[in-house]
Amino acid sequence: MKLEKVVKPIISIVLALLLGAVVIRLVGEDPLEIYYAMFNGAFGSKNAIAGTLVKTTTMIFVGLSYGFAYKCGLVNIGIDGQLYIGALFSAVVGIYVSLPMIIHIPLCLAAGFLGGALWGGLAGWLKTRFHASEMITTVMLNYVATYISSFLCNGILEEEKGTYPQSESVLDSAILPTLIPHTQLTIGFLLAIVACVIYAIYWKRTACGFRMTVVGESGMVAQYAGIQVPRMTMLAMAVSGGIGGLAGTMEVLGVQHKIMEGLSAGYGFDGIAVSLVGNNSGPGIFISSFLFGVLRYGGNAIQMFTKLPIAVIYILQALVIVFTVTEFRRRKRRRKDR
Repeated sequence: MKLEKVVKPIISIVLALLLGAVVIRLVGEDPLEIYYAMFNGAFGSKNAIAGTLVKTTTMIFVGLSYGFAYKCGLVNIGIDGQLYIGALFSAVVGIYVSLPMIIHIPLCLAAGFLGGALWGGLAGWLKTRFHASEMITTVMLNYVATYISSFLCNGILEEEKGTYPQSESVLDSAILPTLIPHTQLTIGFLLAIVACVIYAIYWKRTACGFRMTVVGESGMVAQYAGIQVPRMTMLAMAVSGGIGGLAGTMEVLGVQHKIMEGLSAGYGFDGIAVSLVGNNSGPGIFISSFLFGVLRYGGNAIQMFTKLPIAVIYILQALVIVFTVTEFRRRKRRRKDR
């Protein structure tokens, strides 16, 4: 069964690439040439590998964010908003608080997690207090967070001599150390791996993870078992939001070194795909994050060195999701029939 969970997503990816090759041929390009350009763009040099892993880092955090809520029976579509609020909190601490690096970086990470947790927790509170659908509230909170960030980048936080809506750079003591010199690959990638391990342990080995799983399977059964469903819902949304906030923190401390308009290139919605393709498991999310990191970063090479529209990369992502989700639903129906 464990082998099946690994093999089936791989088959889905292969099928998506084959069907993607048909799409590429239909638009008049050579699929082998396009896939080579994507592979070379993702792995062709030290900088390419580093860039792919940078994208993978962000994908891991947004994937874990969605997966955490989903395991508790919640649908968090507000990861982009939580990403922005987390980035905002970490940027403020990174810019205006001066401390030694060994204290400053953990404090920025904690601030980013707190910001995202508050934003996700707000949706959880609306659900438990007013029975508001978290799908609706999280989507709407995305807009609120984006506009708050934009307002601050054009006002209080705007850099003095800048021409683009963005903040001043964070202090050097808040910048994540790099793993590969002269690249943007930082220890954020290692933190993402640690997050995957903690995520897997939490759901497999902890009592709180078990209670959340029961809530996700059936709120009514959880109530009969004496589990405090509202409390678990609030906690799940807060932690999910906090992990999303860490995705924004990685962008601020490891990539951009400031907060700006357009910080998220739709990463929050990619998190949904990453989590589903990874079957909401820690190892699965890591593998699917790497795949989407390759598609994201390798797709840039396709855009630069071929005539193929970047939209084809999004079609490939969509095909991977379609094949994976179809297989996931088929397995779920088969378990029910048994």
